Amino acid sequence: MLWWLIRVTPPAPTIVRFPAIRLLMGLNPADETPAKTPWWLILLRLVIASLLIVGLAHPLLNPAAELPGAGPVVLVVDDGWASAANWPEMQRRADEIIDQADRADRRVVLVTTAAGQPAEPATLQRPADARGRISGLAPKPWPTDRAAAAERLKGLPIPAGATIFYLADGLDDRGGVKQLFETLRGLGPVRLVVPPDERLARLIEPGPGEAKDLTVRVERATQGEAPTVRLRAASEDGRQIAEAEGQFRSDSTTLDVAIPMPSELRNRVGRIEIEGEASAGATELVDESSRRRPVGIATDRPSGSSQPLLSDTYYLDRALSPFAELRHGTVTELLGRSLTLLVLPDGDPGPPEQDQAIGHWIEAGGVLLRFAGPTMAQREDDNLLPVMLRRGGRTIGGAMSWEKPAHLAEFPAGTPFAGLPVPADVTVDRQVLAEPAVDLASKTWARLTDGTPLVTAQQRGKGWLVLVHTSANTAWSNLALSGLFVDMLRRLVQLGQGVEGTGDAVLPPWRVLDGYGHLGAPLATAQPLNTAEAAKITLGPAHPPGFYGNETTHRALNLGPTVPSLAAFGSLPVGVVAENYTRMPEVDLRPGLLGAALLLGLIDILIGYGLRGLLRPRRAGLAGVLIALALAAAPAQAAPPQSAPQSSAPASATNGPDAFTVAATSELRLAYVVTGDGETDAMSKAGLVGLGNVLSRRTAVEAGDPMAVDVEADELIFFPLIYWPITGTQKPLSPAAAERVNRYLATGGTILFDTRDQGTGLPGAYGVADTARRLQTLLAGVKIPPLVAVPADHVLTKSFYLMQDFPGRWIGGTLWVEPAEDRTNDGVSTVVVGANDWAGAWAVDGQGFPSLPVVPGGEAQREQAYRFGVNLVMYALTGNYKADQVHVPAILERLGQ
Repeated sequence: MLWWLIRVTPPAPTIVRFPAIRLLMGLNPADETPAKTPWWLILLRLVIASLLIVGLAHPLLNPAAELPGAGPVVLVVDDGWASAANWPEMQRRADEIIDQADRADRRVVLVTTAAGQPAEPATLQRPADARGRISGLAPKPWPTDRAAAAERLKGLPIPAGATIFYLADGLDDRGGVKQLFETLRGLGPVRLVVPPDERLARLIEPGPGEAKDLTVRVERATQGEAPTVRLRAASEDGRQIAEAEGQFRSDSTTLDVAIPMPSELRNRVGRIEIEGEASAGATELVDESSRRRPVGIATDRPSGSSQPLLSDTYYLDRALSPFAELRHGTVTELLGRSLTLLVLPDGDPGPPEQDQAIGHWIEAGGVLLRFAGPTMAQREDDNLLPVMLRRGGRTIGGAMSWEKPAHLAEFPAGTPFAGLPVPADVTVDRQVLAEPAVDLASKTWARLTDGTPLVTAQQRGKGWLVLVHTSANTAWSNLALSGLFVDMLRRLVQLGQGVEGTGDAVLPPWRVLDGYGHLGAPLATAQPLNTAEAAKITLGPAHPPGFYGNETTHRALNLGPTVPSLAAFGSLPVGVVAENYTRMPEVDLRPGLLGAALLLGLIDILIGYGLRGLLRPRRAGLAGVLIALALAAAPAQAAPPQSAPQSSAPASATNGPDAFTVAATSELRLAYVVTGDGETDAMSKAGLVGLGNVLSRRTAVEAGDPMAVDVEADELIFFPLIYWPITGTQKPLSPAAAERVNRYLATGGTILFDTRDQGTGLPGAYGVADTARRLQTLLAGVKIPPLVAVPADHVLTKSFYLMQDFPGRWIGGTLWVEPAEDRTNDGVSTVVVGANDWAGAWAVDGQGFPSLPVVPGGEAQREQAYRFGVNLVMYALTGNYKADQVHVPAILERLGQ
């Protein structure tokens, strides 16, 4: 009853049907959520997870063997002059060892054998700190001190189980390396890494002094067959003067190479270096004392005898010929040419006008050397004497004299002869005497044991007047038969060129060599050089090799004469295992794998958006393009770097003219002319690659890989700038090729002709006439306009950087362009000619590092070469844009005017 009551009260609900619901019952949903993930998406995510797992495992290609032991890694590195020849390989190997220590979580002890001042302490440090020190190391320009390195290691408490690596330069220092090996063997097993015999450093030093031509000696450590040695002689500002080459005998470790050249050019030589080997040991600095100076000997007066051994000039010729260029003739003839020293044996100086000419020559800086004799002993009026003479000569020894022949006293300090040893067997039988005077002592450079002057001198203007009070032959003295005679004449020749004549001069450091043989500012630790003790000085931080003195007068301190004869490592002690630097480098695959995982993750996100309908249909094509690009980039990042050089042949030679046109026009490209010389073509390509890298980093220019063009077959019109190196083997252009070049120049193209011979310009320079003729022969039929040196206000000096000099691998060459009134094509010179080897300065290797050294300015000069390349490209692309007057205020503001 209650149930019915509740049922009836309140009234039962009434069901009302809504007609509109009927419309929804036949509809099916457009989007359906899948019941499970598609198999291909699961596979993609498995690949991503696999890449992450493998990448985080840090895989390596060509991994080095695991480090033995469990203690610290002791890394000893030779960083003396001999390591410069293999320094990149030594740094790479050191980085690999430190990476291995980092992966094994082991500390590193880094010790260098040519330490600076003060020496770096040997301490345990983190691999990251050791890696930073290795990257900052550079070869020193002095030898190693392995004994000192061994002492630093002895005081370091190193736990057991240490692993020892010794990265050596391969040269034995006869004692120090043995002590170092004993110390290292006490710490643990030693692995020695040395370069192969053919990569050991070579040394250059002065050759035999009696050689007629400029001669240097090249020394190596081992015997056997060796490639040709090429030497380069350059001036102090880096201009190349001469080249020479020689070949080692298979059974010899020394090679003397003569560099023949006229004396005028020889006296401009400032350095000699082994081409292709940049080190302080492969560089020989040349100062005034090492140059062959012109000396004139007057022969227009009687010699006193027709017999050669009694001639006044016989002994002079033989004493001066080893180190001077001798010239004979009358005084007038000799003064008509450049002279260092003028020698007048006994006789009449000549008429008054000749006396005046000699006087003017002395005041301008010349040195007149006179010898006494019977004629001078009887003369009374002679203006070319440093002191007043008594008439008649003094006979000291002989049958008619009770006196014995006199000997020489020690040379006074402060004179050019100071420090020369005095032989006991040199005697003087007769001399001309000087009248006593107040200043006689100050004018005396040499005297006999009884105090009478033997050599007197007087300064006149910038030069000197020197008198030897005995004869130049053996009639009055045996001085001409002694080695002292040669040494005295050598000092007088040096005096004629402003070389410091005192033996105890102290010269401050002026410009010093670094480990690669580049001259630069002196080190903070460099000390002045006492020339009297130069032969005893040990090269190091206090006395690095280089020039000491100032710009006018300086002395060269070279490494070669201070280094003992070179020798390679002999038999190694027990427990030392040797290997060389030549091995496949480790390739870290982690960055490529993690990068590929990231790209595939981005693809997964795009796919997820697509499955959820979050990508608009009109953007589906863009998403597909992004996916395709990501898939194409992933394997490229994971691939190891390739070291094989690419072919420099023109594209048309392999893919046909259509492929060449597509490649040339698909993006902005620079081009270089194929010469047929593989080495030159490879260097041209590497140079334009390096320039392209600089352009992309510093400017808005995005240049593609440079292309090789064959002017005989390829169309040139696609390229705004073409680099054309000139070689001696290139053949003249055919008429068709010449017409193609003319068409290219007429339609706005620019060609940089680089003769690479480091001349100073087209007209009037040594060796440049040959270059001009070679250009005329090679470019016969090409309409080359008249050229002028680049004016100071030329657009090329301000198109991007402000600059006035245009160095390349060399400096000093003049850059030639069309004159302003002859230029067309938007004011751009179609032809630019130079000789500084710009491609050699721009060139980089596969790792992006410079391929060739630049001299003499080093990396600062390379930066200027890059700036010239940037200016040249911007000049070819923008024309006379920067010549507009609207830019003048900004340029003046930059110049600070």
